[in-house]
Order: sequence, then C-alpha cells, then structure tokens
Amino acid sequence: MQPFCFTGATDEENSLVCPEAFVPENTTEREDGWRGFRISGQLDFSLIGILARVSEILASNGIGIFVISTYNTDYIFTKEENFQRALKALKNNEFTIIS
Repeated sequence: MQPFCFTGATDEENSLVCPEAFVPENTTEREDGWRGFRISGQLDFSLIGILARVSEILASNGIGIFVISTYNTDYIFTKEENFQRALKALKNNEFTIIS
C-alpha cells in the first residue's frame, strides 16, 4: 500500500501533503508534526454538516485542524500533540473511532 500523498496546485503555490520521509529536498517551506484520520466511508454530497460538526467539536476543545477533501471523503489533520485528544473529543461526541 502506498502512503497517503496529496498534491494541490493554485496560481500561488504547489502543495504536497505526505509522510515527512517523502518530502522532497528542494521544498521551500514545510511544517512537520501532523497526524491525520479520515471520515470513514464514501459521503453522499447530500449529507450536510459532517465536516462542520467535526471542526466544531475540535475547535471547542482548542484543537486546530488542517483538512483535505477528496471526491470520496475528508481527511482531518491535527498537530501530533493534539491527535489523541482530538480522537477522544470526537468519541465523547458519539463519533465511532476505528483504529
């Protein structure tokens, strides 16, 4: 299985989100120390507010997030030191955590 890798390009930047070991040497800026999880299952576009609810719970617990959305699902990243706290906050709000 390949490690998670996401690229994005805009008129201002090219972004790469990947494991730290895969960051190219010629990178101009980087921020290490993130861990992520995904919203399980393919989400129907008619479902409203799932990502908003996750971000609301984490924000109310003082946890910042970085989100990447694809066609199939959303990936939520927190700084590593907040990761377990984020999972606990979601579990305490009736989200099921699958390891």
